[in-house]
Amino acid sequence: MAAFFDLDKTIIATSSSAAFSKPFLSGGLLTRGDVLRSAYAYFLFHVGSADAVQTERMRQHLSELSTGWDAAKVRRIVTETLHEHIDPVVYAEAVDLIAQHHEQGHDVVVVSASSTELVEPIAAMLGADHVVATRMEIVDGRFTGRIDFYAYGENKAAAMREIAAARGYDLQRCYAYSDSMTDAPMLAAVGHGFAVNPDRALRRMAVENGWGTLSFSRPVALRPRLRPGPTAAVATLVVAAVVGWLVWRGARRRRE
Repeated sequence: MAAFFDLDKTIIATSSSAAFSKPFLSGGLLTRGDVLRSAYAYFLFHVGSADAVQTERMRQHLSELSTGWDAAKVRRIVTETLHEHIDPVVYAEAVDLIAQHHEQGHDVVVVSASSTELVEPIAAMLGADHVVATRMEIVDGRFTGRIDFYAYGENKAAAMREIAAARGYDLQRCYAYSDSMTDAPMLAAVGHGFAVNPDRALRRMAVENGWGTLSFSRPVALRPRLRPGPTAAVATLVVAAVVGWLVWRGARRRRE
């Protein structure tokens, strides 16, 4: 079995791209104008309808922004600044839930629209087993601006089905967690979908689809937590919420 986790606003309390904007600026990959335009683009994307037009605009923005970047430099900056910029914004509840899935023998898969160069180091730090992320084309060591695979919306669900087929996961027994309406296909692809910190619209969709809901609210430094293991109290609360939802859904299905 496997548990599929969205990254931004689900495992971490911010956007992974935004988290690295400062070191990318210092490293010469971004200008101050790029940072402002990116912030505005992400704002419009998240408050908009996230339809095909919005999605294509964000995709185009990613292409234009990264064109010409040295891929090795991107990886180096992410690796060197990972703990400084990601550690403080990891949700304690997500870390504990990841640990619980591992204890039950489940693979953990991070599924993110951010690029592979950003997602893989974060996933490795979290102890995840596999990654699904946006893949940017690289030629002669530099990003061309072309996106080979955009891990967004239905593409996430398609990638999950591919991994399940390759690794023998029964998706009806698997779990998925996300905070975003755009990840509805991801949550619907498994038997146990959970909406994290849902807004009113996502909460309504969760009710309609029989998904559970979870509240993550405690960003904490990750490294101290990795040494002693997850906090038992928080882990118990999160797991109790998951188990409670499964019991409720089972009872509901029996009534139907």
